[in-house]
Amino acid sequence: MGDTRHTKLLIIGSGPAGYTAAVYGARAMLEPLLIQGLQPGGQLTITTEVENWPGDIEVQGPDLMVRMQAHAEAMGAEVIADYITRLDLSKRPFTAAADSGTTYTADAVVLATGAQAKWLDLPSEQKFKGFGVSACATCDGFFYRGRDVVVVGGGNTAMEEAIFLTNFASKVTMVHRRGEFRGERILRDRVAKNPKIQVIWDSEVIEVKGTEAPLGVTAVTLRNVQTGATQDVPCAGLFVAIGHAPASELVKDQLELHNGGYVKVEPGSTRTSIPGVFAAGDLTDHVYRQAVTSAGMGCMAALDAERWLAGQG
Repeated sequence: MGDTRHTKLLIIGSGPAGYTAAVYGARAMLEPLLIQGLQPGGQLTITTEVENWPGDIEVQGPDLMVRMQAHAEAMGAEVIADYITRLDLSKRPFTAAADSGTTYTADAVVLATGAQAKWLDLPSEQKFKGFGVSACATCDGFFYRGRDVVVVGGGNTAMEEAIFLTNFASKVTMVHRRGEFRGERILRDRVAKNPKIQVIWDSEVIEVKGTEAPLGVTAVTLRNVQTGATQDVPCAGLFVAIGHAPASELVKDQLELHNGGYVKVEPGSTRTSIPGVFAAGDLTDHVYRQAVTSAGMGCMAALDAERWLAGQG
């Protein structure tokens, strides 16, 4: 039987939203506990150059998250390397069971669990996952020095991944279901001007091909969504960059969700459908999904929690 710890404010998640909530929660003397989760630091830890964080012309994502954690701890928040496996929001105090065996009880909870990469849901994709199929160019790009790779997707993430991979790969082929990219113009311009990037439009990946011993990717099969024609594109790696899904599994049967699983909050606040439970960052945001907006929502969540707790006496 593990220990039980109580806190006024429990923060679940450690991206910009979680760490900012911890800073503001600590400054409000709530002595918050922050549980980092399976990916301490969140999605910015798998991002290299961040050019849109105010105050830094360019900063490395992992470095920024290290600074955020240090800031939260300096303010008095306790950051815990653990992850929550079960959360009971049916009564107060709220109860969270952690993988370590510790049970946390809390007067208020801030959810900042972020989002996770989406996959193509192909059997062959699953087979080669970790053996040529990846959702993180900054994690695995180094392994493809001088080799050809394919990136699937048409948003900012896909373009950022492709541009980054040109630092290593000899050629990057982007595959997109539509006839134009959906992301920011500055990224579209960079992709268009990069001689290492080729784009195949109106196409989707229908199969990943490779060797058995050793397990590895040798090509992907594409299908043109307009004509149905197929082609094989030789490559050593496939990077899937088709977006993210909110990590709302802990609360999917307890809180009101919308837009495919995002936690619904009251307009202009971080209040969820259960009083005393607040949500911030990519878990709630299906529109902006930026580090700076996540941090802003983390601030809002801590202030909302402080005011709500004060009202409870």
